[in-house]
Amino acid sequence: MAVQSLFPILLTGDLPRLVAFYEAAMDAAVGYRFTDDSGADAYVSLTIGATTLAIGRDAAASAATGDRAALWFYVDDVDAAFARMIDAGAVTVQEPADMPWGERVAQVRDPDGTLVNLGALASA
Repeated sequence: MAVQSLFPILLTGDLPRLVAFYEAAMDAAVGYRFTDDSGADAYVSLTIGATTLAIGRDAAASAATGDRAALWFYVDDVDAAFARMIDAGAVTVQEPADMPWGERVAQVRDPDGTLVNLGALASA
């Protein structure tokens, strides 16, 4: 068996808000959506660069459950990506900083509290 691809699915109680956040913060584009019987989005697949992030509606989902997953985005400019995330409504966890392993990294929490890492090779 060979894995062909993998993508995360975030669960949220407020799907439109979280989709709008990733559209604003990461230039995400809706690639697929599934609606429920009332016509409301139940699941949205977002294309972000060459990757996919899916978000599903789940009324029971909350940030109070603690970190069970985190996202890591490699970006070309951590500082610019960090600023866009904050402008779109993220909360700062760690300001952009050069790490001893040779990457520049920042951390934020999205509007649902999911930890989002932003990383790039540190400039020489």
